[in-house]
Amino acid sequence: MDKKITRSPLQKYLKKALLLAGGIGFAAAVYSFSQSAAGGRSHNLTLSSITVSPVTQGAFVDALSLRGQVVPKTTIYLDTVAGGRVEQRLVEQGAYVDKGQPLVRLSNTNLQLDVMGREAQVTEQLNFLRNTQMNMETSRLNLRRDLLEINLQISHLERRLKQTKPLVTSGALAKDRLDELNSDLTYYRSRKQLTIERQKQENSIRQVQIKQLEDSAVMLDKNLKFARRNLENLLIKAPVAGYLSELNVEIGESKERGARLGQIDIPNEYKLAIALDEFYLNQVQLDAVVLIKLETGDIQAKVSKIDSRVNQSQFQIEVDLPRTDSNIKRGQSLDVELMLGGNKENALLLSRGGFFTSSGGNWAYVLNQTGDKAERRNIRLGKKNKHYFEVLSGLALGDKVITSSYGNFDNAQQLQLN
Repeated sequence: MDKKITRSPLQKYLKKALLLAGGIGFAAAVYSFSQSAAGGRSHNLTLSSITVSPVTQGAFVDALSLRGQVVPKTTIYLDTVAGGRVEQRLVEQGAYVDKGQPLVRLSNTNLQLDVMGREAQVTEQLNFLRNTQMNMETSRLNLRRDLLEINLQISHLERRLKQTKPLVTSGALAKDRLDELNSDLTYYRSRKQLTIERQKQENSIRQVQIKQLEDSAVMLDKNLKFARRNLENLLIKAPVAGYLSELNVEIGESKERGARLGQIDIPNEYKLAIALDEFYLNQVQLDAVVLIKLETGDIQAKVSKIDSRVNQSQFQIEVDLPRTDSNIKRGQSLDVELMLGGNKENALLLSRGGFFTSSGGNWAYVLNQTGDKAERRNIRLGKKNKHYFEVLSGLALGDKVITSSYGNFDNAQQLQLN
C-alpha cells in the first residue's frame, strides 16, 4: 500500500531561501548591467599608485633632448697604391704623427721587376733615338757634301764652257766638244735641283721622325717615373699631421692594391653625429640651433648636414663643434638640445608620462572636480619637448590628468579613486 511522504520544516524553508537568493542575484546582475551600460567599465585604484599632473599654461620650447657621438670633422684615409707585403710597422695606433712621417713599409717584388723592365725600355728607346739622330745627321752631311761637289762641277763646267766657245767659233775645236760640255752642265744643274729637293724632303721626314721618337721617349720616361713613384709609395707616409686613430696592419700580412690601412684624424676638429626618429625628418632644418652640454658649460652650434636616408626608422644629422678648450675626445657622447623652431608663448602644457605609450596621445583619464573619479576623454596632443606635450584640444587649463602608465587599467571607461 502507498505511504504518504511528509516534508520536514527545514526542507520547506530551504526551498524558499534558494528562490529568494536567486531573485536577489538576478536583480543585482540587472542593476550591474544597467550601470555598466550607462557609465562603461569601471576600475578601482588608489591615488598613491598613479601620477596626476595638471594642465598648465606657459611657453612651449620646441626642442628635442638628444645624445650625439663625437666624430672627427675631417678624416684622412690611408690606402695602398700598389699593394704588397707588410715589412715594417713604424708607429702604433693612437699616436700623433707629423706630415710626411713614415708609418708602414711594404715590399712588392713584381713592382720592382716592372720598374727594372721599364728602365731597360727607356734606355733602349733612348739609344735607338740617338742612333737615329746620328744616322739622320750623317745623311744630312752627305747631302750637303753632294751638293758642294755638284756646285763645284757646275762651276768648272761653266768656266770650261766659257773658254771653249771662242775656240769653237775660231775652228780650233770641234762643235761636239761644246755640245758635250753643255750636256754635262745641264746634267749637273738637274742633279743639283734633285739634291736640293731630296734635302728638303729628308729634313721634313727627319723632323717628324725625331718628334715621334722624342714623344715616345717622353712617354716611356713618364711611365718610368710613375712606376718609381709606385715603388716609393711602398713606404706609407702620413699625408697630414694628426692622430693615427686606426692602423690595421700586421707584419707579414699581404695588402691588395687600394686596401684600407688606417686613418688620420685632424686634431681639435670634431663634429657630432646625432640619430633622430624619422618622425622629425620634415622638422629639422639646416642651421638649426643646437645647445651642447659640456663640463665647462653649454655651448651653441648649428646643424651643418642632414642625411635624409632612413635606416631602421632613423636618420642622422651632423653638428660642427666649435673649437673649445674642453677635453673632447673621439667617440665621446654628449647631451644636446635641438631647437626645432616651433616655440609658443601661451600654450597649454601637459607633463610627459607613461600614458602616451598606451593611448598614443589620443585620449587620457581626467579627474572630476571632487577628485574621486577619473573619466576617459578624447584629447589631441601636438609637439613634445623634454618635459611637456603641447595640448591642442580636449583639455582645459587646470584639468588634472593621470599621466602615469595605463597598462593595468584594462581600458576602463572610468576609474574609482580611493
